Amino acid sequence: MSAQDFRRCAVVTGASSGLGEEFARQLAPFCKTLVLIARRGDRLEELARVLRADHTGLEVGVLTADLTDSSARERVIAKIAKAKLLPDLLVNNAGMGDYGEFSESEWPKLEAMLKLNIEALTHLAHALLPLMKEGGGGSIINVSSLASLLPIPDFAVYAATKAYVTSFSEALRIEVADHGIGVTALCPGPVHTEFGEVAMGGGGGNKFPGREFFYVEAAQVVREALAGASANRARVFPGWQVAAAALVISALPLVLIRLAMSTRPRK
Repeated sequence: MSAQDFRRCAVVTGASSGLGEEFARQLAPFCKTLVLIARRGDRLEELARVLRADHTGLEVGVLTADLTDSSARERVIAKIAKAKLLPDLLVNNAGMGDYGEFSESEWPKLEAMLKLNIEALTHLAHALLPLMKEGGGGSIINVSSLASLLPIPDFAVYAATKAYVTSFSEALRIEVADHGIGVTALCPGPVHTEFGEVAMGGGGGNKFPGREFFYVEAAQVVREALAGASANRARVFPGWQVAAAALVISALPLVLIRLAMSTRPRK
């Protein structure tokens, strides 16, 4: 199992549910220390309790924090440093979306999305990279999206934040390669998690307009992400259907992408 490559300390954001929780569960059998970060402390504590019970010797640290708040991020970083942890894996998973026309969106939600999807991810990578260098190497998995390849109407800001994540990951992996650190952009399509319900504002279930065909289960997404990070792959598109879609999108000229997006089913 590729998770075996991450044995010292793994830090997972957005670990209270969805992909973050699945990362924690798949890494738990092979890590000495797991640091779980999310807003919902009760869920983190329950997950930590289960993981400790199932995996003898595993140390699980729970850090409850709203990562949209820079001061909360500073406290998280300070606690990791105070514990003298040297992470060999950072999973920047915490993120949010907002579905609907940009002009009708609520600014506080858009601002929170920009802070979480871009600012928090960048801040944590910046803070933990020196610890990875000190420890002799490691990996960063930045959770992006297939949406990072597309300008998506009704999902404009989310897709733009993920375009940042993918581009940032590509550049960062070049910078840190000589330090034995790999950076992988995980670019899933739709996944059955709570993410969709939040993005849709609590209405319309947890599915976005489109075909069920493109959904990939969280367990598969995480397995492929860890395998990709082990192989130091630049990008992982989990699920053959998502990988095929990414290949087609990458081959299309922008004018055809614009045409396709203009005819896409809207909210």
